Amino acid sequence: MEWMTAIRESIRYMEENLMTVSGPAEIAAHVCMSEMYLQRGFQVITGLTLGEYVRNRRLYLSALDLISTDDKVIDISLKYGYETPESFTKAFGRFHDATI
Repeated sequence: MEWMTAIRESIRYMEENLMTVSGPAEIAAHVCMSEMYLQRGFQVITGLTLGEYVRNRRLYLSALDLISTDDKVIDISLKYGYETPESFTKAFGRFHDATI
């Protein structure tokens, strides 16, 4: 698979499975590449690791949820894969440079 095609397909797959994607091995298997090869290429082209991409997208979507819903922080933190509200709050603060 050509590099740009593999990167596009990786992004499409991550977007469609954002809440359930388990890690780089799953994504690499989907695009039929070795995990290391995909991770290196993805980082060179995008400037992010696969994990950073997923984490950043989840944090962005969590901000939209905080703005547009009345859900509690604990519920949103669990929805986006954080084990505790504290870890979510810390990651959210670093990503958005804001507090909840």
